[in-house]
Amino acid sequence: MAEEKELILLIEDEPQMRRFLRITLESQGYRLVEAATAREGLMQAATRNPDVVLLDLGLPDLDGLEVTGKLREWTQTPIIVISAREQEHDKVRTLDAGADDYLTKPFNAGELLARIRVALRHAALRNTDAGEPVFTLHNLRVDMGERRVFVGDEEVHLTPLEYKLLTTLIRHAGKVITHRQLLREVWGPAYVDEVQYLRVYMTQLRHKLEADPTRPRFLMNEPGIGYRLKYDPEG
Repeated sequence: MAEEKELILLIEDEPQMRRFLRITLESQGYRLVEAATAREGLMQAATRNPDVVLLDLGLPDLDGLEVTGKLREWTQTPIIVISAREQEHDKVRTLDAGADDYLTKPFNAGELLARIRVALRHAALRNTDAGEPVFTLHNLRVDMGERRVFVGDEEVHLTPLEYKLLTTLIRHAGKVITHRQLLREVWGPAYVDEVQYLRVYMTQLRHKLEADPTRPRFLMNEPGIGYRLKYDPEG
């Protein structure tokens, strides 16, 4: 018997968009449950335990930002926001509320499927963190137990703050983390507005870990929003 694929919850009120996503996801073998309102979506999330939530922000009964907050009160299921809102502040607010990713409409099917695969890998990585103290991505290897970092066979020395920044990105691998989130987790709540700190330390990390710091392979910038450790071990 073929292995059953992941269950995706789609919370979207536009019938045409639901149809497009239904065809796209079911053609890839994903199981799908749909909700046209926020309240129905929250109920389906609680009863069906999906592997990924696709969430529109412009719902008729509750804003998707509020839905994100309600979901994050009890679940860490990956949330990918799909929205026509293009402003950076909308993306930042949604990611700060706990969403894992943000796609602006219109988007193509290939991009959505890639984001879903990354979200599933991120969830799997988070679920195995306790039993897997070594993180590997391409030629980067981070031994959490020994607090040692290697690029290829060469050990790289990181300062305590550089190491904390890297391991914070690893803990959220594949997910966009806003500037404020990173500053809060690495430096503390008093530093959430010190974006320049982040820029300096990310530059230092790239020079130590990336083959070409000007064209990073995995320490990615999300302009005006934050950073992402690009977690794609298959490519």
